[in-house]
Amino acid sequence: MQNFGIFDIIGPIMIGPSSSHTAGAARLGKVAKSICGHNKLKKVTFLLHGSFAKTYKGHGTDKALVAGILGMEPSDVRLRNSLDIAKEQSLEIEFKECDLGNEHPNTVKFLMTTVDNTYCEVMGSSIGGGNIRITEVNGNSLDFSGEYPTLIISQKDVPGVVCKVSEIVYKYNVNIAFMKVFRIEKGKSAVMIFELDNTLDEHIIEDIKKVDYVNKIIVLNPVEGGIS
Repeated sequence: MQNFGIFDIIGPIMIGPSSSHTAGAARLGKVAKSICGHNKLKKVTFLLHGSFAKTYKGHGTDKALVAGILGMEPSDVRLRNSLDIAKEQSLEIEFKECDLGNEHPNTVKFLMTTVDNTYCEVMGSSIGGGNIRITEVNGNSLDFSGEYPTLIISQKDVPGVVCKVSEIVYKYNVNIAFMKVFRIEKGKSAVMIFELDNTLDEHIIEDIKKVDYVNKIIVLNPVEGGIS
């Protein structure tokens, strides 16, 4: 039986009208931008699925998604004006209704291009009460919530990499709340996801970078949540 907390039921502090269509959407945007990296974005296309596609204008989902991409929290009063702010920053925005398959009704795929022409795709869902799940990054299936400090590691699929990274995390006394490994293709590539109880400092990241067969590291801090 799944457990629900009071914050899951009431929802977060936010600019309305809907925790799923506003708070969750803003969180999705913020996490997607973090995954894409620190470079400024020049274009974002939002592929909207299910309920998101049908109601995104009426529920303000469009404004919330853009607010998240711009780094705003769900409670930021500027969220209402996010489309104008994006225009002022020369960020090209496009919304498209799209069937993304057997996904949650409140699902969006972000197609992001930075000013240096780096391209990144992130897909995620707003699952209620402002909570989210990220389910795909650059075509790789994965699953995490954004509620914890999160470490995403792309690696070559060989024995020992998971063990070596886990040992480094342990050495710095960081507790692992959840850990998953997604293999893209046997013997070629895989993705590790660590959801942690502590944030990671640069010493840990530098040590992990030295592990053989680690190709890329993404570090994400928790998105805003709860009730203050």
